[in-house]
Amino acid sequence: MKNHKILCILILAVLCSAYGFSSGMTEETSDNSNTLTVYAYDSFVSEWGPAPLIIPKFEEKTGIDVQIISAGSGGELLTRLELEKNSPRADVVVGISSELLSKTLESDLLTPYDSPVLSEIPDYIKFDETNTLLPFNFGAYSFNYDSEVLTDIPRSLDDLLDSRYENSIIIMDPRTSSVGMGLLEWTVYEYGDDYLTWWENIKDNLLTIADGWSSAYGLYTEGEAPIVLSYTTSPVYHIMWEQTDRYKATSFDKGNYVAIEGVGILKSTKNIEGAQAFVDFLLSEAQSDIAVTNIMYPANMNTELPEAFNHLDPVTSTLSLDSDTIRDNRDTWVEQWVEVMSR
Repeated sequence: MKNHKILCILILAVLCSAYGFSSGMTEETSDNSNTLTVYAYDSFVSEWGPAPLIIPKFEEKTGIDVQIISAGSGGELLTRLELEKNSPRADVVVGISSELLSKTLESDLLTPYDSPVLSEIPDYIKFDETNTLLPFNFGAYSFNYDSEVLTDIPRSLDDLLDSRYENSIIIMDPRTSSVGMGLLEWTVYEYGDDYLTWWENIKDNLLTIADGWSSAYGLYTEGEAPIVLSYTTSPVYHIMWEQTDRYKATSFDKGNYVAIEGVGILKSTKNIEGAQAFVDFLLSEAQSDIAVTNIMYPANMNTELPEAFNHLDPVTSTLSLDSDTIRDNRDTWVEQWVEVMSR
């Protein structure tokens, strides 16, 4: 799948914080044009996430009071909406990922919205032709490396199988990490039915399989291993806040698997105009704050980014499986992965 210290910024950009911010954490239902309830993933709402920056700006611009509520990861967001379908509380949901599109559409909880800002978003990250989920930021997975330790840089998933990387790679468990699940999907995209062969062959090169991104990236920056599964944009933090380009990302020759996060409006909202205004704001004026705090690419290509983003190698191609394939096979992939990795 951001201010002063690495393990406060990057970690909180990926992991859940138990706390929300501001008055937005009271779980009241919005029922008038001056109130809006927004569900978002935890790091979005956290102290170091985008919400503390963008919500006050939106409130000042529109006069709408926003109640922002931490509701877990992208999958947990959808689950919560489904549990509350007979007594809906939210007007807007922020952070359901592209891989959950089929499940989201099947839930029939959100309403399409053809935001005028969509004209400023490139087609290659518009993952929902119905515009029920609108992309607000995205990133590509990468095997990041410590350039002060590693000189032989992998250029493909196949390269990572080489014995020179023995005990040198840290990844995450797909059962507990969305980034880990992204790698599992990436191997399915790359190798099809033979994806488990890659996993069998990578085992000797793994230092560990961490539960989550934060612990994995922490081990990496502490020098436990020179390679970690992360995002192509992760080096931006180090450049901006530590003034170092020591930590780098890999852009693979065949492309990198992409993660896209979406925002949607609940059908049950009593404040459709306010919800639409929030989505428009998220896709326009809020984009620079989102990019810097999430350390991800903004969906709106007219967004001005810090100079640090210019240091990133461009991704040759963004890869992804369609959401129907993921929905139909995800549980099987995970079960087979566990069987292989436990041998």
